[in-house]
Amino acid sequence: MMRFELQIALRFLREGRAQSALIVGGVMVGVAVVVFISALVAGLQSNTIRRTLGAQAHIVAKPIEPMARVQIDAGDAGIARVQTAPRKVRSIDNWQQVMAAFEAVPGVVAASPMASGPAIALRGEGRNAVTLFGVDLARYDRIVDLRDKLTSGTLRLEPGDVLVGAELARDLGADVGERITLTDGTANSTGERFQIVGMIDPGNRDLSRRSVYLPLHVAQNFLGVPGGVTSIDLRVRDVFAADAVAARVARVAPLTVESWMLTNNQLLSALNAQSMATGMIRVFVSIVVMLGIASVLVVAVVQKTREIGILRAMGASRGQMLRVFLLQGGLVGLLGSVLGALLSAVLIFGFSHFVHGADGNPLFPITLTLPLLGYACITATLCGMLAAIAPARRAARLDPARAMRA
Repeated sequence: MMRFELQIALRFLREGRAQSALIVGGVMVGVAVVVFISALVAGLQSNTIRRTLGAQAHIVAKPIEPMARVQIDAGDAGIARVQTAPRKVRSIDNWQQVMAAFEAVPGVVAASPMASGPAIALRGEGRNAVTLFGVDLARYDRIVDLRDKLTSGTLRLEPGDVLVGAELARDLGADVGERITLTDGTANSTGERFQIVGMIDPGNRDLSRRSVYLPLHVAQNFLGVPGGVTSIDLRVRDVFAADAVAARVARVAPLTVESWMLTNNQLLSALNAQSMATGMIRVFVSIVVMLGIASVLVVAVVQKTREIGILRAMGASRGQMLRVFLLQGGLVGLLGSVLGALLSAVLIFGFSHFVHGADGNPLFPITLTLPLLGYACITATLCGMLAAIAPARRAARLDPARAMRA
């Protein structure tokens, strides 16, 4: 039905090759910039989230801390002092039933009990303050994927075994197969000896310097909470829905429930700022592309005034002339977006293969997804058609007689 309009639109574009090439090039560069920056930011955010959440649970439920007490000291003229409760390892009551209830909450895909607390790691003259993580290895591996973080040794936890952070092993001068002593630091504690069966690199140097993983029941006895756990770690299906899932989890049991979005608030703010900046870049690039297409088509209408008059005199309707220039805008946007997608693929390939970090490896993976390409192509085509509305209406309003005398 639009064969006539399409033929005329293509002919007008071919006759103004220089103008058509310039505006198609402008659309190509704009689309390439939008696609490349969007893919770059998405890759950066994905890598940041992966590194941040790779060593921690999405949601942590733990006992509620006792409230601080206000004590009035009569000897100090009635001055009030806040007396905080002494910190000690506290267990979750009926944690097996609570964990089963957590697993039934929509959005939760895995749950793991943990008994954690402070300790001192000793080997020879080495002495490091550490945090003990007593875990059920099969369950905990579903939370943080320890298997992927194992740098040496074997991923197993049997009585007498420990997994330690790679930085901690380096500080203590220990290797896989050697033994370290763990003590609670009290004067009467003789400590217990454990064999290192593997080293873990959680992706965070501070965490790697203080992490020691023990079998759950061993840590329970060591920390003085036999049969108890200090927290329940949860993994959710959608990491950005962690707050909503945490709210549902908090209604299951009277516990302190925190999501990674709460404990990493600054990181979340930075990610939101990146997303907003990317959105603004998309909007302004789209505006520039539309202005470029509109300016070229306005010039084209002026240059083709006589041809438009002849076509109108031969029977072409206002609607047909309107569609001719709308098609021109859409064709320019479509061709420019396809070329821009190809250019963005070249830019991403170059970034991935020639930009490296200090260790010689690529900074982070960037993926060019079909939804992103589809979004860019559709947006550019629509922008081209929207930009053509004003020139198209001007061409449709031209009086045939006056246009032919121009």
